[in-house]
Amino acid sequence: MSNEVRVRYAPSPTGHLHIGNARTALFNYLYAKNAGGKVVIRIEDTDEKRNVEGGEKSQLDYLKWLGIEWDESSEKGGEYGPYRQMERLDIYKKYVDELMERGLAYKCYMTSEELEAEREAQMARGEAPKYSGAHRDLTEEQIAAFEAEGRKPSIRIRVPENHTYTFNDIVRGDITFESSDFGDWVIVKQNGTPTYNFAVAIDDYLMKITHVLRGEEHISNTPKQMMVYEAFDWEPPKFGHMTLILNEERKKLSKRDQHILQFIEQYKNLGYLPEALFNFITLLGWSPVGEEEIFTQDQLVEIFDADRLSTSPAVFDPAKLKWMNNQYIKASDLDRVVELALPHLVEAGRLSEDMSEEDRKWARELISLYQEQLSYGAEIVELTELFFKQEIQYDEAAMEVLEGEQVPEVLETFKKNLHELEEFTPENIKKQIKAVQKETGHKGKKLFMPVRVATTGQTHGPELPNAIHLLGLETVTVRLNDVLSKLQA
Repeated sequence: MSNEVRVRYAPSPTGHLHIGNARTALFNYLYAKNAGGKVVIRIEDTDEKRNVEGGEKSQLDYLKWLGIEWDESSEKGGEYGPYRQMERLDIYKKYVDELMERGLAYKCYMTSEELEAEREAQMARGEAPKYSGAHRDLTEEQIAAFEAEGRKPSIRIRVPENHTYTFNDIVRGDITFESSDFGDWVIVKQNGTPTYNFAVAIDDYLMKITHVLRGEEHISNTPKQMMVYEAFDWEPPKFGHMTLILNEERKKLSKRDQHILQFIEQYKNLGYLPEALFNFITLLGWSPVGEEEIFTQDQLVEIFDADRLSTSPAVFDPAKLKWMNNQYIKASDLDRVVELALPHLVEAGRLSEDMSEEDRKWARELISLYQEQLSYGAEIVELTELFFKQEIQYDEAAMEVLEGEQVPEVLETFKKNLHELEEFTPENIKKQIKAVQKETGHKGKKLFMPVRVATTGQTHGPELPNAIHLLGLETVTVRLNDVLSKLQA
């Protein structure tokens, strides 16, 4: 086997990139890049009924968006292609024929109904269901009779008897299976396409894959793949099986779980940053040394150590992802944050798609007000609602502020001062708030809170002079007049 580390991410083109699949791709990428190795993308498309048009492109597009690069694939090429399994059928046939010639595989003519009846009978006897080997040693006459009936055979591998399969898992240590746990399993389906475990073993060997990192649901597949390696006297790759990802209730993350968004596309569309997701997903089942949690991609490549892959399930915490994304947004330049948030204001109908330069500048200032608290791009719509409301409904906390006896005096004085301004800028607005303090003697919360609540409808929010500036003199005047008329009623 080559000394160069070679890993593969091998998705089926069945739809969008799931968090769990993204983690598999990401761990393989980090493992290979840390070792100066190669990443191969192989498309496992033999289950044609499940394939979705555009599924392959979607997978690759969102891997790229996340920041995962690879060295060989169907689009990039490479010396071990083709990289789609359906384009490798002739390759598999060569190895099937060899197993048949050596008596290590055979044709099985059992129908799905016969197999199901056999399975039910075994379960009724309290036995673990597995293929009985009924067609293991058919005579030429039996084969001819089945062929005359028009039966299409599958091809099964002969599982060795009394054989122990042990592999040292990168994550879990030694794992052992007995060959008696398995019946002879199908390597080629009745329609002529190879099964997953057979094709994967052939591909991994021919593509010189040295390490296979994948989800724990594949543990039971490993001995089957080892059987193929052993049949051809090949050295198997090193296997590592990552733990499950659980939801907050510590149940297995299911695609039917609506509480957690599970596809990378959804996070991109909501305005999450790819480097935040890359960072977050890396910590789902892997931990660095120390307490630090925010890392660049280059840092993660440098420090990634497979020995620190967790043996306990990872819990997907949406609140932590929002926190982490907020850290990245706060550290981003404003142009990037605007690019992230502005489309959501347009989509919500708050801003026009073909904005004037003046409107675009206003929108940029508006978004900058919320950069520190923005968790993801789409959140800007809710955060900035006060700037697009015609009327404000004051909640209980706001009404409590407005009921202060000093409020009418503070608001009247502030309104008068605003209308005396030559230039309606945040700096001048700030000066006028201070001027109200001098004129009325009211300060602190008794001064700032009535102004904030009356102009924005909120008891807390962004920098007040900036918010008032963006609201504009006309809107602020209407809101102040509205509050004053209600107080005087």
